[in-house]
Amino acid sequence: MKAVQAGGQTLSQIAATFGISDPTLDNWCRRWRETGSVAAKPWAGGPQRKLATSGERIRAAVKRQPDMSLQELCDHVAETTGVVASPSMMTRELRVLKLKRKKSRSMTANAKHRG
Repeated sequence: MKAVQAGGQTLSQIAATFGISDPTLDNWCRRWRETGSVAAKPWAGGPQRKLATSGERIRAAVKRQPDMSLQELCDHVAETTGVVASPSMMTRELRVLKLKRKKSRSMTANAKHRG
């Protein structure tokens, strides 16, 4: 902000000197006028997890049936809590909850086990 306060150059020239865009410098100047600082704003935390309130139901369902598919788990949560989730969202929530699902192997009746 010292370059802006010193004057002698246009905002476009100052932006070019520092390799930033004109709108960025405009935003920084506005923030300086309004708050007296150009420091970055604190991180807001991002979007809230939709399934955060469903953790206990997810844990219970996985404990009861560990080989439940992701879609079945999503359907179960939607029926019990009303929260609609996609399989990818459920995968992320399972990772947050540190839950591992044990998938059962499916083999045809006449298949030979190799190994």
